[in-house]
Amino acid sequence: MATIKDVAKMAGVSTTTVSHVINKTRFVAEETQQLVLDAIKQLNYSPSAVARSLKVNTTKSIGMIVTTSEAPYFAEIIHAVEEHCYRQGYSLFLCNTQNNAEKIKNHLDMLAQKRVDGVLVMCSEYTTDSLDLLSNFASLPMVVMDWGPDNEQTDLILDHSFDGGYLATRHLIEHGHTKIGLITGDLSKTTAKTRYDGFVKAMHDANLTVNPDWIMEGHFEPEDGYECMNKILVQGTLPTAVFCCNDVMALGAISAINEKGLSVPQDISIIGYDNIHASRFYSPPLTTIHQSKTRLGIMALHLLLQRINGLAHERTRIEMHPELVSRKSVRKLSPHEANK
Repeated sequence: MATIKDVAKMAGVSTTTVSHVINKTRFVAEETQQLVLDAIKQLNYSPSAVARSLKVNTTKSIGMIVTTSEAPYFAEIIHAVEEHCYRQGYSLFLCNTQNNAEKIKNHLDMLAQKRVDGVLVMCSEYTTDSLDLLSNFASLPMVVMDWGPDNEQTDLILDHSFDGGYLATRHLIEHGHTKIGLITGDLSKTTAKTRYDGFVKAMHDANLTVNPDWIMEGHFEPEDGYECMNKILVQGTLPTAVFCCNDVMALGAISAINEKGLSVPQDISIIGYDNIHASRFYSPPLTTIHQSKTRLGIMALHLLLQRINGLAHERTRIEMHPELVSRKSVRKLSPHEANK
């Protein structure tokens, strides 16, 4: 493998001049630059990333800590971040934690040892232990995107989930549905609770009764949508529509409905939340509430790069506004059907 000395010898210059050409740290005459570049190409020379990082005090790498990369919503954010990192010339180290404080600490230690330029943390909620751990790495440029309660230690994503829950429910009501069920995530989580509150407000505003027998709590997984929908389907009276608080639970709910010999939306309409990429390929294509995962990932990374370059220091709030995406899983009822 060629060394910087080999390049210098072939180009007839010093190793210092080769370094200046590679790192662009000092003016070098165009003719001399070309000799160095030709030698680099001919020898297939690649500078040591470790040695170079020690010299210029940057590794052009970023760490990303997430609860899980399996959930489609987070996977799409991760994809946007990785793509934008690549375009900016950065490498990305991805760490899954399952919100385990020990794993968070180990990952942060590892990322610090690798001398990453900054860390992007994306979790759905934070425990006190994990927040304390993050504060121990305050010297490392970091963007902490927090869906949980407002916390002075973290940046904040304001995703307007209440508005999204209201919007989803209102869409069902405008399509003639008065008997509406809800499959929600863990109501101890902020995201699930605010979407639930939006649902309740829309029902009350329309003077509709919230039937507690049609309110089911899961954990934002497809299995939860399936099991919760089955609990609704065994009841004597069924809702004509169900709001599922994320798209993967909607998928589970649709599967349960189909297994009972019923169909969506003819028998029961379904609306989801998040507008994950796969939702347009559900059968039928899923009506859902859109949140821009690409925009969120890029905004978070842009803020981190500003912090790395010393251009941003204050705690930041990023806002996302939900939008309705109408597809085929919600049917408009006639007045006769609505009053049955």
